[in-house]
Amino acid sequence: MIVDESSVIRDGLCTLLAPAADIEVVAATDSGARAVHLAAVHGPHVLVTGLHLRGMSCLDLLRRLDAERLPVRPRLVVFAQHDNEDMVKDVLQAPTHGLLVKDTSREELAGAVRAAARGEAVFSPSVSHRLVEWYRTAGSRRLRPASRTALKSLTIREREVLRLIAEGLSPLEMADRLCIGEATVRTHVYRLRTKLELKDRAQLVAFAYQAGVTAEEGFAA
Repeated sequence: MIVDESSVIRDGLCTLLAPAADIEVVAATDSGARAVHLAAVHGPHVLVTGLHLRGMSCLDLLRRLDAERLPVRPRLVVFAQHDNEDMVKDVLQAPTHGLLVKDTSREELAGAVRAAARGEAVFSPSVSHRLVEWYRTAGSRRLRPASRTALKSLTIREREVLRLIAEGLSPLEMADRLCIGEATVRTHVYRLRTKLELKDRAQLVAFAYQAGVTAEEGFAA
């Protein structure tokens, strides 16, 4: 299914996917609310959405679909006209399986849809480059003394949230795993960033790996 406020983008994405014999576009709409309804009716395996929709933001649509009890939960791929840093970070923190930008080719778009259907994540080369650079920048730093002290001060729940962040779970998935509210999860994430003096989720992930967080072992000594 294709969702975007612009008919030009919707038609363009449909046209790009048309030659793929193994991909069928079952619906297209400009409305976020309509997209939720159509997802329930048609059960698409993959939903490709632009950033701008009628009635709600792209990120709101992603979270709404992730929370809905749909017969088939679609894998979500975002198609953006630009790849500025703030947008990339926002999308990566949402429950997505891909982020494509305007220079995406017909083959890359079809490949991303197929990969998303398999449960894999696909990013445009420019987005992948950003991810590598963020990881190198954040992961190459040694833990500062202040951060070491803060690490020891984390509560058991904050350590659990940090471990789940390292696993790549969304706030909603963390809430389900921990049996707490999504707002509570976001509060824990904010406190983690404050205590560890980190700016965003990407740095929290790098910090978690650097500190030795794993699903089975918790924190390394």
